[in-house]
Amino acid sequence: MPQTETGRDTASRERAAELLERMTLEEKVAQLTSLVPTMLFDATGIRPEAAEARLANGIGYVEPHLGGFPRTAAELARLNNAVQRHLLENTRLGIPAILHVEALNGVNAPSFTSFPTAIGLAATWNPAGVGAMADLTRRQMRSVGLHHALSPLLDIARDARWGRVHETYGEDPYLVSALGVSFVRRLQGESLSDGVIATGKHFLGYAMSEAGLNMATVQLGERELREVYARPFAAAIRLAGLRSVMNSLADWAGVPAAADPRLFRSLLREELGFEGTVVSDWGSIENLVTHHRAARSAREAAVLGLKAGIDVEMPAPFGYGESLIAAVRDGEISAATVDESVLRVLTHKFELGLFENPYVDADPITIMPLAHEGRDLSLRLARESVTVLKNEGDLLPLSGARRIAVVGPHADRAGAAFAPYTFPAFIALTRAMHSGGTSSMVGVDGLGTFAADPEYMQQEIGDLLAMDEEEYARTHYGAVSLAEALQAALPDADVVTSQGCGITDGAELIESAVEVARGADVVVLALGGLARWFFSDRTEGEGADAADVGLPEVQRRLVRAVTAVAPKSAAVVFSGRPLALGDVEPNLDAIVLGYYGSQFGMTAVADVVTGAAEPRGRLPYTVPRTSGQVPIHVGQRFGSGFRRREDDPMGGYVDQPADPLYAFGHGLSYTRFSYTGLELSAASVAPDGEVRVSVTVANIGNRLGAETVQLYVEDEANGVVRPGLQLAGFHRVELQPGEEARVTFDLALPVLAYLSLDGRWVVEPGPMVIAVGPSSGRLTLQTRLDVVGDTCDVTDQRVFLTSVQHTVLDQ
Repeated sequence: MPQTETGRDTASRERAAELLERMTLEEKVAQLTSLVPTMLFDATGIRPEAAEARLANGIGYVEPHLGGFPRTAAELARLNNAVQRHLLENTRLGIPAILHVEALNGVNAPSFTSFPTAIGLAATWNPAGVGAMADLTRRQMRSVGLHHALSPLLDIARDARWGRVHETYGEDPYLVSALGVSFVRRLQGESLSDGVIATGKHFLGYAMSEAGLNMATVQLGERELREVYARPFAAAIRLAGLRSVMNSLADWAGVPAAADPRLFRSLLREELGFEGTVVSDWGSIENLVTHHRAARSAREAAVLGLKAGIDVEMPAPFGYGESLIAAVRDGEISAATVDESVLRVLTHKFELGLFENPYVDADPITIMPLAHEGRDLSLRLARESVTVLKNEGDLLPLSGARRIAVVGPHADRAGAAFAPYTFPAFIALTRAMHSGGTSSMVGVDGLGTFAADPEYMQQEIGDLLAMDEEEYARTHYGAVSLAEALQAALPDADVVTSQGCGITDGAELIESAVEVARGADVVVLALGGLARWFFSDRTEGEGADAADVGLPEVQRRLVRAVTAVAPKSAAVVFSGRPLALGDVEPNLDAIVLGYYGSQFGMTAVADVVTGAAEPRGRLPYTVPRTSGQVPIHVGQRFGSGFRRREDDPMGGYVDQPADPLYAFGHGLSYTRFSYTGLELSAASVAPDGEVRVSVTVANIGNRLGAETVQLYVEDEANGVVRPGLQLAGFHRVELQPGEEARVTFDLALPVLAYLSLDGRWVVEPGPMVIAVGPSSGRLTLQTRLDVVGDTCDVTDQRVFLTSVQHTVLDQ
C-alpha cells in the first residue's frame, strides 16, 4: 500500500493530537523512550518500586523478552498484558505501550517457529514465500500482544568482510527491494488495526562501513547512497507504506547517522515521503558520546538526535529523559520538535487499536498452536534456499553410495544452523553472559542490561541455561545434524562421521577424518562458519568482521587432506557471508551452500543433496575467488572491478583473474534448461515508456526442475558512469521434463532511472542491451532496445519493480 492517508489514519492523527494537548512535558518525553521490562518482574509479578521508577510517566515502547525469558509464548502474552495493565491503571493518562520484537526470520521469542536467516531467504529469490512468512509473523505477534517488528534489514551488503551480511537480503538493490516490499506489505497487513509495524533498517549505507568493520565510517558518495542504498527504503515506503525506520550505527561523511538531519529530515522525509517513526538502533544516542565522540554529554546527544529526526530512543533513555526535558526547558530545543515526534508515536498507537484493545487472550490453548504454525513453510523456504554451486560429473544427487562419510565441524552439529536473531541465539547469549562471557550485541553490555531479578531468572529459565546449545536446539526445535538428516534421507546407506576439526581450531582431529574418508564411497565435507553474539569461535555476527573471508585455515587443511584420499567429495558450506572458496574449489567435485537454515536447515540440505528436493537456491551475492577481491558485486560500474572491456590493460590482477568465482544469481539444477525466442514488444520506446520482454524457457533434462529466469539491462548515461549490469526482474518457473513456458516481463523504463548531473531522476535516450539468462554470469540471450525521444524526468513517477508472469505452453 502506498504511503497515503486513509480515513482511519486521519482519525488516529486527530485523536493523537487531542491527547498530546493534555500531556505534560515529562509524559511526552516518556513516549519517546523504551524499556526492557525484565527489570520490572520478580516471581510474584510486577515489582511496584521498579515500575514506579521506570513507568511513572508512561512509556513509548517495550522490548518484552530480551534475556531469554519468559519461556513460552503463552507466558509472554501474560506478561505483556501485565505491563499494559500497569500502564492503563497506574499512570495518569493510561497510554498503552507499543511492544516491539525482532522478527528477521520469524518471531524472535519463545515457542515460535524459526525460519532461515535473511540471506537464506534471499537465496530463495521468492518474494511470495518471504511474504507468507511475514504474514504468519504478523498473526503470531498480534496473538501475544506484540505490535512493532524491528525488521527487515534493507541494507545492501556488498562487503563480505562485514559480519552481519547474513542478516541482509544480499548485494543487489532490486532483489532487496522485491523481498523487502513483500515482507513489509504482508507484515503490516491491510490495516494496522490487525497489522504489525515494520521497521526498515539501517538508514543508511550501514553495511558498507570502512574496511568492513562494524559501525565504522561510511565513505559512499551521495550518488551511490541515493541510487543504490536508499532504493529498498524508497520502494518499501512507496509500495508498502513502511511505517518505521531505524538509523545506521555508522557515520556518513563524518556525521553520525543518529545526528544527521540530511538523512532523516531531507532524504527520508522530504525526498522519499516517509511519514512514520524513526527509532534509534540500540545505544545510538549514547554512542554519540561514547563511540563517535560527537557529543560531550547525554544532553548534547539528545538534542542532536531529536533535531536530526530520531523520534524514539532505544533500548532505554540515555539522552531522551531528564537531559532532554532540561534542554527543552532551557530553550536548547523547541517543545514543538518534541511534539512532532510524540504525535507520530501516539498516532501509531491509535492506528494499532491499542486504546480499544490493549490486552490479548493469554490462554495457552489459543496461543501455542498458532506459535507452532509455519513449520512446513520454514522447511520449504530452507529447501528453496539451498544453492548448488558446483556439481562435476553429476555427483549430486547422491545415489547408490553405500558408505558416506560426513566429516567437518558441522557434521554432527545441530545448533549451528540458528543464526543471531533467532530465539536459540538469545538463549545462547544469555547463557554465555551468565557464565561470564562478553556480549557483542550493540546495546547489550551484559546481564546488567536486563537488570533481571536473579531468583526470577533462575525460576523461569534456569533449566534452559543448564542446557548446552545442542541440547536446546534438539529439545525445543527438533533440530538434527547433517549426518543424522542424511542418514534419515538414505536409510540404506552407512553414514559415518568424524569432526575433522573445529570451526577455527582442532587440527589434531584431521588425521582421524582422513581415515574415515578413506573407506567411503563419497565424502560430504560439512564446513563453514558460526554466527554468534558472543566472543567464542564464531566467524561472523554483530562485531565479528573478518579480514580473511576464506574458510578458516584449519578447514582448508581438512579439505586438502580428505580430498586427497576420497574418491568423490562434496562440500556443504554453512555461512551467511560470501566465502572466498578459490583455494578449495578445485579439490571438490560438488559445492553446496546451506546458509543458516534454522530448525529445518540440516534437513533441507540433506533433502537437496539426496534429490528428495530439487535445488532452487540462487546466489544473493557474488562469491569471490580470494579475499583481495572484496568488495566485489554485480553492480560494479563500467570500467571498474571486473566490468572492463576485453582488451583493457588495467582489467585484472597480476596474480589472479578479476572476475568472481561464482556470479550473482548463480545456482545449478539437477536438470537442464534452454532459453529461446527472446522478443521485445517494440524495437524502440520512449524514456518513460514500457516494453514487454518475452522468452521461452524449456526443461530439456530428464527430471522436474525449477529455473529462476533473470532479466538484466546494460545502460549508458550522459556524463555519468552506470553499473555494468542491472537486475531488472526475475521469475521462477517449475517445469516437468520436456515442458516449456513463455516468461514475460513488463519492463517500465523508469525502473532504470538514475540521478542526472543536476540531481533529477531521469531516463535518457540511447541504446540499451536487454539480456536474460539463469544468472548474471550466464546471460544466454540478449537484444538491443533503442530508447528514443527527449530525456524524461521521472522523479514523481519512479518505478521499483517489474511485473512478470509466465504461461506453460501446450506440447
